[in-house]
Amino acid sequence: VQLQASGGGLVQAGGSLRLSCAASGRTISNYYMGWFRQAPGKEREFVATISRSGAATAYADSVKGRFAISRHNDKNTVFLQMNSVKPEDTALYYCAARAGAWSDQVSTRAYDYWGQGTQVTVSS
Repeated sequence: VQLQASGGGLVQAGGSLRLSCAASGRTISNYYMGWFRQAPGKEREFVATISRSGAATAYADSVKGRFAISRHNDKNTVFLQMNSVKPEDTALYYCAARAGAWSDQVSTRAYDYWGQGTQVTVSS
């Protein structure tokens, strides 16, 4: 699966941004999908994940209530709606796909495919 993330940019604190992840090569309906982020000098961290059907989602505590992950399997695309953004949300955002268990959500090692990342910068 090839993943292409887009939609990043510069946004003011309190604003919104919508990231997209377009997949090619295989249908994403067979994969759990996730978003991660990495700020300069920090490790890549889990942001959100969504089940194959889209019925279940999970979020990092730092984004819960502000971000929403969704997917459109027919269009082979995953989204991350970012609302009420904060300067600490500034990072390179990656989408990823995994074929393993639903419970194995947070570890980067659980994901089989990664996109190239899209930069999100939040100004204060």
